Amino acid sequence: MSGMTEIDRQRRPGPRIEEVARLAGVSKSTVSRVINGEQYVSARARDAVHTAITHLKYSPNQAARSLAGSKANAIALIVSEQGSRVLGDPFFAGVMRGVHAELTGRRIQLLLMLSRPEDHEDLLAYLAGGHVDGALLVSLHGDDPLPHLLQEIGLPVVVGGRPLAAGTVPFVDSDNFTGGLDAVRHLVSLGRTRIATVAGPRDMAAGLDRLSGWRRGLGEARLSADLVAEADFTPESGAGAMEELLRRAPDLDAVFVAADIIALGVLQVLHARGLRVPEDVAVVGFDDSLLASTATPPLTTVRQDVEQLGRTMTWRLLGELAGDSGLPPSLLLPTSLVRRASA
Repeated sequence: MSGMTEIDRQRRPGPRIEEVARLAGVSKSTVSRVINGEQYVSARARDAVHTAITHLKYSPNQAARSLAGSKANAIALIVSEQGSRVLGDPFFAGVMRGVHAELTGRRIQLLLMLSRPEDHEDLLAYLAGGHVDGALLVSLHGDDPLPHLLQEIGLPVVVGGRPLAAGTVPFVDSDNFTGGLDAVRHLVSLGRTRIATVAGPRDMAAGLDRLSGWRRGLGEARLSADLVAEADFTPESGAGAMEELLRRAPDLDAVFVAADIIALGVLQVLHARGLRVPEDVAVVGFDDSLLASTATPPLTTVRQDVEQLGRTMTWRLLGELAGDSGLPPSLLLPTSLVRRASA
């Protein structure tokens, strides 16, 4: 069979933006941003796109024709947790409400994705395929490389919660340190002197920063900061941590709990032991979720506006996608103490 004629070559369509994206290992929207000279593209992704354009002989005119259809008009909300945790914790529902509210009227779809480290390869392959224009990440653990990996494929990303891994990924978080500090100051003002804490996981910034605030508050009051037990964000782990604290210090008279959902287990153990809340042990939680107001007794807690967290993350990502200048690299949202019957 004879080779392609000159006329065939002239009629053969030029390479498409999808081919450039595939060869570069990035999304179509990243190719578009590189062609437009926009910000927020990693040097590695930018170089890969330029190399692919050169190799495929992708012309600026072809780029201009394809740019209009290159956006997915969708963003991903990636939660680094198991499905059972996401469905059982009001925190995630609040974040999703906030994200949805910020997207209302913008004709941008929201794709919810659950991911664990073992799923990263499949997740990255999907996201590099141009299905979304950017990603929101919440509930990262430890030095999870996912934000950096997403940046490497040229996908704009904003993290909910301060990432523990080194890097320059933009993030939005609540002021967890000040929230923990305010909780302890309140307990000290009630005359409590043996103040324990059920801390959150140490592989998450929320757990570490709230613990640091607790320590700072006890340091201000010149009280011992030796009563620490750790839990994950479940009532069962809260119950186990409270049992441990009571074994170590039967005389404790207050406990700051890193999340309302953990505090449910703490209250259960105190009731089972016949300890009155707040007369014998005062309890302060964190979040001000629906769980706090319906607990027995209603829970004094540190309020973080979870819906506003979701909205602000989305605003920051949309600003980046629009090429807005002067966007803050990080944002810290205020917390406040909500007093109820438990302390």
